[in-house]
Amino acid sequence: MAQSLSLSQAGGIEIPFPEGEFIVSKTDTQGRITYGNSIFVRISGYSKEELIGAPHNILRHPDMPKTIFHLLWTTIKGGYEIFAYVKNRTKQGNYYWVKAHVTPDFNERGEIIGYHSARRPPKRNNIPTIEALYRELSSIERREGIPAAVAHLNRVIAEAGKKSYGEFIFNL
Repeated sequence: MAQSLSLSQAGGIEIPFPEGEFIVSKTDTQGRITYGNSIFVRISGYSKEELIGAPHNILRHPDMPKTIFHLLWTTIKGGYEIFAYVKNRTKQGNYYWVKAHVTPDFNERGEIIGYHSARRPPKRNNIPTIEALYRELSSIERREGIPAAVAHLNRVIAEAGKKSYGEFIFNL
């Protein structure tokens, strides 16, 4: 964990977490947290009592483009898994980056009953690429809306020779 702390554009200090650790959480179908492991609690800065029942977007960092969450929710509500780089905000206003793997949870009838997310530390050398892409998406969202940002993201993915955002992220 010899990573250095750095300041975000939106303020705060980056809180890294060690390689080999995983943040795990579960939500209901509305995105309310139903479970969080001890690493999730520690890094988020919230108590377990504050997290359980809270909307998962309590962690949403203002640097994150809405486009990514639109894509994430569309994918998992459709019954598919997704990988995503996400910048989260702690209770104290600091932040941490994760490479998230989000999957739907199904009951015995094949109905989605919630979502499961395992997050690990991202590869540090990919963060500048992701930050630049996310700044670009946020700028497009402000000027032209989410559909235009989604179209731009799809062009970036195609230019990288990938079929989906998940494949693009998984291969970073």
